[in-house]
Amino acid sequence: MNKKKMIRLTALVGVATATGVVAEANQAHAATTTTTETTNQTTNASVESTQAAVDAAQSAFDTAQTSVDNAQANVTSASNNVTSASATLSSAIANKEVATSENIASATSAVSSQAVVVASASQAVSEQAGVVSAAASVQASAQAEATSASASLSSASANVASATSALSAAEAALTSDQSTAANNLSAAESAAVSSDQAAVDNAQAAVASAQAIVDAVAEVQSSDVINMSAAYITALKNYLANPSSANAAALQEVAKGADYVKELQQKFKSDASLDVVVDPSDPTVQEALSVYAVNLINHLRNQYGLTTAFGASAKANVAALDFVKNYYDDENWNIFGTTGSDGQGHNKNGLNAYADQLGTSIAEDAGSGLTTWVNGKATMATTTLHNLLYAVYSDIATMLFDDGGTNNWSHAQSIFEDGTILGTDGFNNVYLGVAFDKYGYAHYELYNATEGNQLGNNAYSLDVQTAAQTLLTNAQATLASAKASLQRMTTNLMVAKAAVVAAQDQLAALENSSASDSAAVTAARTQLESAKTSYQTALATYQQKEAALEKANDELANVQASLEAAQATLATAKAKLAELEETVANLTNADQLLAAAQAAYEQAVANLTVATGNLEAAQVDLAKAEAQLALAEEAVEQAKARAEIATQVDQQLNGSNANDRQSAGQDATSLKTNGRALTAMVATASAANPKRGADQGRLPQTGADNQEASAMALVGLGMLGMATGLYGYKKKKLTK
Repeated sequence: MNKKKMIRLTALVGVATATGVVAEANQAHAATTTTTETTNQTTNASVESTQAAVDAAQSAFDTAQTSVDNAQANVTSASNNVTSASATLSSAIANKEVATSENIASATSAVSSQAVVVASASQAVSEQAGVVSAAASVQASAQAEATSASASLSSASANVASATSALSAAEAALTSDQSTAANNLSAAESAAVSSDQAAVDNAQAAVASAQAIVDAVAEVQSSDVINMSAAYITALKNYLANPSSANAAALQEVAKGADYVKELQQKFKSDASLDVVVDPSDPTVQEALSVYAVNLINHLRNQYGLTTAFGASAKANVAALDFVKNYYDDENWNIFGTTGSDGQGHNKNGLNAYADQLGTSIAEDAGSGLTTWVNGKATMATTTLHNLLYAVYSDIATMLFDDGGTNNWSHAQSIFEDGTILGTDGFNNVYLGVAFDKYGYAHYELYNATEGNQLGNNAYSLDVQTAAQTLLTNAQATLASAKASLQRMTTNLMVAKAAVVAAQDQLAALENSSASDSAAVTAARTQLESAKTSYQTALATYQQKEAALEKANDELANVQASLEAAQATLATAKAKLAELEETVANLTNADQLLAAAQAAYEQAVANLTVATGNLEAAQVDLAKAEAQLALAEEAVEQAKARAEIATQVDQQLNGSNANDRQSAGQDATSLKTNGRALTAMVATASAANPKRGADQGRLPQTGADNQEASAMALVGLGMLGMATGLYGYKKKKLTK
C-alpha cells in the first residue's frame, strides 16, 4: 500500500504570536534580545517533542505492518492447507468407493506375490554379495602380488644398473692384460674339456641308471601286485554302501589288519638293481613311481569290478610337486609329526586353495613314505629306487588293510569309488601325481583332469615296459647330445690353441698387466649376467602378476555390476511391495481414512476463517497506525515552521540598533529565509502601549510545492509586522 500526502501550510503570523515577543516602540534593545532567545528555546523544544511523537508513531506503524504480513502468511498457509485437505478428502472418498472385499482380497494377494518376489531378489543380492566378496579377496591378493612383483622388478633393475656400472669401472681399470688372458684361456680350455667330459660321463651313468630302472621296474611291476580275497571285496562293498559300525567291524575282521599288511609287504620283490640312489623329484623317477602306483591301483579296481581306470601324466606329477612344496614344505607342515600321532594332518586349507587355483577337484592320500618309526622318532631312510617303490607299495597296501579307526576306511574309498571320492563329486577322469615332502612322507594327489586344466594331456603309457623303454631312450638321447657337445668343444679347442700360438708374440709385451684387474672384469661380467637373469625372471613374474591383477579387476568389476543390478531389482521390488501394502492398508482402513480426511478438511476450513479474521483486524490496526503517523509528521513540520519564523524575527530584531527602533519609521530591510525574499516593514509607532495580537490563517492550497504568499504588514501601535512565505513538505512514503 503506497500512500503520499502533501500538506501545504500558509502562515501569516504576528510577531508577538509567532515568537512570544512583545515589542514596544520605546523598549530597550537588550530587553528585546532576551525575549526572542527565550522564544527560540520554546519552539525548538516543541520540534523535539513532536519528532519523538513521529518516532513512536513510526514504530507503531512498523509493528502493525509486521502483524499484517504475518497474518497474510497465515492466511496463505491456511488456504494451502484447505486445498491439500480437499485433495486428500477427494482421494479418501474415491478410495472408499473401491474398498470392496473383492478389491481388498485382490490387493492382499498381490502383496503376498510381491513379497515372494522381494524375498527372491533379496536372496539374489545376498548371493551376489558373496560372489563380490570372494572376487574382492582374489583381487586384493592379486594386487598384493603385483605390488610385490613390481618391487622385485625395481630391485632387479637397480641391481642390473649397479652391475653395469661395476663392469664399466672394472673394464676401465683393465688396460691390456693379454698375457693373463692367455693363461686364463688355457685354463678355460682345460676346464671346458673336463666339463664336457663330465657331462658325457654323467649321461652315460644316466643311461646305465635308466637301463636299471627299465629292467627293475618291469620286473617289480609284473610281480608286485596286491590281490584281494572275495570275502574282503564283499565286506568292503557292504561297508562303502552302508558304513555302519557292524559293517566296519566285519570289514576289519576280514582285512586281518596289520598282520595282513606285513604279509603283503614281505611279498615285495627286492632286487639289487633297485639300490641306485635317485632324487624323488626327478621327472624320470616321478614317472616311474606314478606309473607303478597307478598300475597297482588299477589292478585293485579291476578285482573290485570297476572298468574305469586311473591315469598318470607329467603335468599331474608337476602339480603334485608344486602343491607339496607350497603347502607342506614352505609352510613347515608336518603331516605325521615325529611320532606318527603328533602331526598336523592334511593341509585342508591348502587343498581348497590349490583346487581353486587349478579349477578342479582334488583328493589327497598320504603315507609314511621314506620314513621308518624308530624309538618314537622319524628318521629319513636312504633314498634309493628300492626305497621309493617299496614306500609306494607299502602305502597302498596299508590303505587297504590297515585303515580302520579314525580314518574310517577313507583311503580305501578314494581307491574304489567311481565318479566321486570321499563324497565329493567331479572325479570322472582321475589322474594321480606322486610327490615326497621334505620330511620324507609320500603324497598321492588325485586330480580330476579336464580340457581346461589339461592335467591329462600327454599321459604316460601305463605299459611298464614301454614307459621304462621311454626312460632309456631319453637317457640315450642325452648321452648322444653330450658326446656331440664334447666333439664340438674338442674341435673349438684345437682352433683356440692355434689362435693362442699366433698371438703369443703380441702378448709377450703385456705380461706385466695386472691379473687382478682382469679378474675384476670377469667377476663384474658374471655379476652383470646374474643381475640380468634375475631381472628377466622378475620381469616375467611381474608381467604374470599384472595379467592376473587385470583379470581379477575385470572379474571384480563384472560381479560388482551384477550386484548393483541385483540391488536395483531388489529396490524396485521393495518399492512395488510398499506400494501394494499401502494400497491394502488404504482399502482396509477406507472408513477411518475418510473420516480423518473429512475432519482434517473441516479443521483446515475453520483455520482459514480464523486466519482471515486475524488479517482483517491487523489491516484495521495498520490503517490506524498509518493515520497516527501522518498526523505526527504534520505536527513536527508545523513545529519546524514556527521555529524557523522565530529565528527570522530574532535575526530581524538583532539587525537594527536601539536608535533605529525608536524612530518614527524605518527603512525596509531585505532578509532571505530558505531562499525567499522577506521584506519587513517598520510602521510608525505611537507612544501608547502596543496591542498584542497576531493574525494567522491558511491561504488556499494551489498544488504548487513552492507557492509564495504576498507580503503583509502587521499594523498596530508599537508592533512590528512581517510577512512569511509559503512552506510545504512531503510526508514520508508509506509502503505496504
